[in-house]
Amino acid sequence: MTENRSANGGLLMSLAALIVVVAGLKAASTLVVPLLMALFLAVICSPPLHKLQSRGVPSGLALLIVLLGIIVVATGLLFFVGNSVNQFTDNLPFYQQQLQERLAGLVAWLGGFGLKIDFKTVSSYFDAAKAMRMVGGLVAGLGSVLTSAVFILLTVIFMLAEAAGFPTKLRAAFAGREDSLPNMGAIAQSLERYTALKTLVSLLTGVAVAVWLSLQGVDYPVLWGLLAFLFNFVPNIGSIIAAVPAVVLAFIQIGGSAALVTTLGYVLINGVVGNFIEPKLMGQRMGLSTLVVFLSLVFWGWVLGPVGMVLSVPLTMTLKIVLQGREDTKWVAILLGSEEEARAILGPEN
Repeated sequence: MTENRSANGGLLMSLAALIVVVAGLKAASTLVVPLLMALFLAVICSPPLHKLQSRGVPSGLALLIVLLGIIVVATGLLFFVGNSVNQFTDNLPFYQQQLQERLAGLVAWLGGFGLKIDFKTVSSYFDAAKAMRMVGGLVAGLGSVLTSAVFILLTVIFMLAEAAGFPTKLRAAFAGREDSLPNMGAIAQSLERYTALKTLVSLLTGVAVAVWLSLQGVDYPVLWGLLAFLFNFVPNIGSIIAAVPAVVLAFIQIGGSAALVTTLGYVLINGVVGNFIEPKLMGQRMGLSTLVVFLSLVFWGWVLGPVGMVLSVPLTMTLKIVLQGREDTKWVAILLGSEEEARAILGPEN
């Protein structure tokens, strides 16, 4: 009886600690989000840094080369995407009015085919102002990350500078507990591999989207390409979220046919990349169940906003690997994993 009470008390304490940590993350999201973005970028930049060092380039020079590359890319993003974000935000009232007029024209066009639709009824179900505010909120979330670019860049610099000596620090910190080091290595290798390959696939998706929209004449193609790049990290519904602003803008700016062509483009690009290119490059999936992926998307999105959605899979993967490294929490990692992993543990006879 005493043991049961002790176990229940420990579980309650763990849940209470978890609630406090989540509440703290949500309250400090303005600080946590830039730090996570910096860590994300540092993981992306680690492979080229290590590659340069392995080829005999001095660590200081290798770091300088990588940092120059980051600065060039960041400057380009701030110039092109920052201007697009500001212009789009300024034009939101105009786009709301245009969307209302387009909807009225669509209702009138359908009326010519004998489909009698009350425009007021359509407006009650599809509020143009709310739709554009939703799109504006998505773009504003991207803009808020860009405003923290200097802080993120400085943090990435310090993280990369520490990367070379970090393994030595780990060995010193876990002296006498060498069994913990392989788990740390597994976390780093899994995240580095996933992030590098996913970044490559997402970059291909973003470039293809930007080119497709540019050929159609849709405004701000680089902005929507960047959005497609970022939300390609969001599993299952990321491509849908990234497509909404561009499809709505194509409908407002050009018309219904352009919106259909834009939608078709997103379907083709994400279908080819997601079903053929990505599985070939990444091989084995990340070992998370579909339900866990979706719930992690909702949870991290609620805690950290759009950036939390983008980082939901890497964050959940890290949590799963950490839990898997301890015998008392291994069962939680199994529940977070896929059915294939569970069958592999049980054996072929099960």
